[in-house]
Amino acid sequence: MTITAAADGSALGNPGPSGWAWYIDDQQWHAGGWPHGTNNQGELMAVLDLFRSTSHVPEEELRILCDSQYVINSVTKWMPGWKRKGWRKSDGKPVLNVELLQDIDRELKGRKYTFEWVKGHAGHPLNEAADERARAAATAFQQGVAPRSGPGFGGAAEARGVSLEEAAYASASEHTAGVPAGAPTPRADKTSAAALHEAPDLFSELEEDPFAAAPGIMPSAVSAESTVEALERELLEPAVRADLGRTGQLLHPDFIEIGQSGRLWTRDATMTSLAEDGQERVDLELIAADRVSSGSVLLTYRSHTREGTVLRSSLWVLDGAAWRLRFHQGTAEP
Repeated sequence: MTITAAADGSALGNPGPSGWAWYIDDQQWHAGGWPHGTNNQGELMAVLDLFRSTSHVPEEELRILCDSQYVINSVTKWMPGWKRKGWRKSDGKPVLNVELLQDIDRELKGRKYTFEWVKGHAGHPLNEAADERARAAATAFQQGVAPRSGPGFGGAAEARGVSLEEAAYASASEHTAGVPAGAPTPRADKTSAAALHEAPDLFSELEEDPFAAAPGIMPSAVSAESTVEALERELLEPAVRADLGRTGQLLHPDFIEIGQSGRLWTRDATMTSLAEDGQERVDLELIAADRVSSGSVLLTYRSHTREGTVLRSSLWVLDGAAWRLRFHQGTAEP
């Protein structure tokens, strides 16, 4: 059987808030993105995620409809030469988006596939559907909300951002999505004291019963404390901190952080900083995991790095069915 799918990317501003998507039909599609990226990165990520999402059926041929000549030529024409030259172009300059291309190269092994160019914005139904979902993901990141990621391949539950709590109710395979370490990202700007004054009340939602608003969600057999600790440890992993798509799922849309210097960090500034500076390994020494309410857990722990130890507190809240980090504060130990 041949799997026919359209893959597309979108960037609002190029670079700017960006999204990617692949689409087979209304029951089989997947989308994601980053707060800041390029259209080409979105196009490549859509192809990469399509290969990853179908990796469990390597015997099936992929027919990939793509409106990007850059992606098609990169994968089918230029990549062998780039590899021979150590991922450098003929002029000796480094290949752009090399991390995504290397990931695609690894996924191609043992797969049967063809690329077919289609004209974008010309009424092709699969291309239009992928484009619509990629733009929706980019728009979501522009607005600071989590994008709709779709059912995935074969009608599986939403793949991206599945927490341990959600896994109790859905059979979903985890997908890894990344943005190249060298991708253009906005620098974190200092936030004024006025912004701190205007920040929403962190604890106003703690007494709400999240299950009352979502009757289809029942408590998991996995404790909330264990779930949140696992997610915090995941967020400390260098590969996750460099993955804007994943950190965008773990951080609440209203996330704020008070850093060791006393500076207030917004969600976007934190994600950018993690992607740029979060490659050092961080070890977590748990102090306590306290259930503040039915929909919130407060973690306190000590982080260890080569630079020393920091006492940290993280407030995780249920956002729908997913646990997301709402507030974080760190204080360096003397």
